[in-house]
Amino acid sequence: MEINWYPGHMARAKRMLAEQLSRVDVVIELCDARLPLSSRNPDLMKLTERKERVLLLGKSDLADSAVTAKWLKVFRAQGIACMALDMNKQAKAALSLIDGAAKEAVERARQRGIKKTVRALVAGVPNVGKSTLINRLHGGNIAKVGDMPGVTKSNQWVKITPYLELMDTPGLLWPRLDDPLAARRLAYISAIRDEVLDTAHLSVQLLTDLIAVAPNAVQERFKIKDLSLRGPELLDAVCQGRGFLMKGGAFDTDRACKVVLDEFRGGKLGRITLEAPQDGRASEETYDEQA
Repeated sequence: MEINWYPGHMARAKRMLAEQLSRVDVVIELCDARLPLSSRNPDLMKLTERKERVLLLGKSDLADSAVTAKWLKVFRAQGIACMALDMNKQAKAALSLIDGAAKEAVERARQRGIKKTVRALVAGVPNVGKSTLINRLHGGNIAKVGDMPGVTKSNQWVKITPYLELMDTPGLLWPRLDDPLAARRLAYISAIRDEVLDTAHLSVQLLTDLIAVAPNAVQERFKIKDLSLRGPELLDAVCQGRGFLMKGGAFDTDRACKVVLDEFRGGKLGRITLEAPQDGRASEETYDEQA
């Protein structure tokens, strides 16, 4: 599945981010723990390579904890300050990482007799939870959130403590997704709007990938009797198993597509990681940990 999707607001977001970098002390990069490689934007890494950085593997409660631990080991070996992040339980634990990344700037200011306010920029691909993180740290719904990309339209500064301010930024994809596997995986987690995709094709691909690694979960969740099915017949089986029928008994495949994508994204099939580290790269193998 080839995706070439770089709407105008993405280009503007990249320009705005580049303009703000001179004003920040720390860059907080948020990726999806289920896709620790594909959900990291190479353009963002290049833009921020001279800044102190913190990497947060968000939505870790939906990922296989054992594989997440392996990824953390890989990133730390690369000298990256990082942690797995369950937004509902651990958001404030990220503050210590941010403080550590800003320590040098704070010390320089202290030597000049200044109590420095640390300014940190929160960045990442769409729909990885940037606004949710800021809301958790702030203690209220100050940043707009949604289960789709493009909710955050502009930069927004939020005061977290008297000496820490965070800037929420729009999600940023790179201009051309040449790796079809990475593109497909980003689509699985809704980093790309479903409206610009062939969701039937995407849903079939997702089901096929899940059957390969979590057949019991797929069979139980979608009531598919024959796991050897492939292609559109998989969606027909979901419709039959879950009772997605229209007038006259026709299969409601649109509903099946939505349910397959939504239930994976919501972790209904268990904790699944789609990428595992192997010599610092993602393997083609998918790991799962049943919830």
